[in-house]
Amino acid sequence: GKYKGRILWVLRDGFLRYGELNRAVVGITPKMLTQTLKELEVDKLITRKVYLEVPPRVEYTLTTTGKELIPFIKQMRIWGEKQMTLK
Repeated sequence: GKYKGRILWVLRDGFLRYGELNRAVVGITPKMLTQTLKELEVDKLITRKVYLEVPPRVEYTLTTTGKELIPFIKQMRIWGEKQMTLK
């Protein structure tokens, strides 16, 4: 999906909650965010930690495998920005 790389990128510095992710990933709908987070969790690129509180709190973080992708995402971002300046 087109949002997976963006979600991994915003999680590069630590954990974020669902609402924070929703604000950080521009243009994503709540349904698509939920679906993409589930896919990333199944792919073992992020972990989901649920706190048994009222109201419930959920935090998402990168796994070791997810962290290994960050340098590649960074290089793709640099390349994309360079391509945009050439047009």
